[in-house]
Amino acid sequence: MISNQILQSTIEGLKEITETELCILDADGKYLVGTSGEPVALKRTIEEFAGAGNEYYAVKGYQFFKIYDKYQPEYLLIAYGDGKETKKVGEIAVFQIQSLLVAYRERFDSDNFFKSLLLDNLLLVDIYNRAKKLHIDTDVKRVIFIIEMPEGKEASILEKVRDILGSKSKDFITAVDEKNVIVIKEVGPNDGYKALETYANGMLKMLEAAGEKGFHIAYGTVVGDVKEVSKSYKEAKLALDVGKIFFGGKNVIAYNTLGIGRLIYQLPVPLCKMFIREIFEGKSPDDFDEETLTTIDKFFENSLNVSETSRQLFIHRNTLVYRLDKIQKMTGLDLRVFEDAITFKIALMVVKYMNYMETLEY
Repeated sequence: MISNQILQSTIEGLKEITETELCILDADGKYLVGTSGEPVALKRTIEEFAGAGNEYYAVKGYQFFKIYDKYQPEYLLIAYGDGKETKKVGEIAVFQIQSLLVAYRERFDSDNFFKSLLLDNLLLVDIYNRAKKLHIDTDVKRVIFIIEMPEGKEASILEKVRDILGSKSKDFITAVDEKNVIVIKEVGPNDGYKALETYANGMLKMLEAAGEKGFHIAYGTVVGDVKEVSKSYKEAKLALDVGKIFFGGKNVIAYNTLGIGRLIYQLPVPLCKMFIREIFEGKSPDDFDEETLTTIDKFFENSLNVSETSRQLFIHRNTLVYRLDKIQKMTGLDLRVFEDAITFKIALMVVKYMNYMETLEY
């Protein structure tokens, strides 16, 4: 249950304090970690101790201990040396590792609880009963962050994310699949969505500072009860998907900023195709040249302001007017008219959505 890295770090710390060599094996006697390598010469003694019923055994130069988890032997510990001092070191090591086992088991139980909660696999009565047993507050504000890992990263990145983001007792980090790490964050009474955005960008910077690149982070809305955590999770998942379509240049996306993209994402593709045919009369924005598309994007970016758009495109105002007239002739939509601009903007987003859905089909 405890990672070998944690076990190794624990016994190395004890050795540094006590100057006693230590070794940990699994319950069957298989070597896991040690401060002086694998004790090959003790193979037979280890096998005998693993199969015996006693918790402690001493031979010349070595002392053996069993470490239990819920009355079952989980590890064997060897302390190198004779005498009471070495035995005391061994007992301290046993206590330390048993404490780690308890902590990891509690986290494992909490992990299962939150996974079931996120996936809607718990009855309402079970949610509150299990939360009480695990000492999890049910009526505090929480929000879900999903960290999507880049291609090629393994699920083991979960532990690395836990290390990078720290181990705040009120926050919980887990995963329900191999691609995403989920942060269940407790939100303070005065924390608004600006604070959540700052936190998300902070997470991204910490991951990048640790040499991890290519992550995307999405988060849902704040919920006030533990039973609503799955709602925030679903929103974060939707934000992750919608963000890839309409906000491709952003690594952090919030559900409450998706705007109309959230509605378009839920439209059936055949309806979208019909809409595009009606708007563009058989044409598609994909057929527009790069100059036209750049002009349209910049015009929308500047809230249909002709002067500011021409300034940013480094073209004369009349040149921009000519291009807008050309677009009107091609589509029948005058982008200087608010209603036509909205229709055109929605049409562009619908085309992006259709193109994205086509990539999923392949």
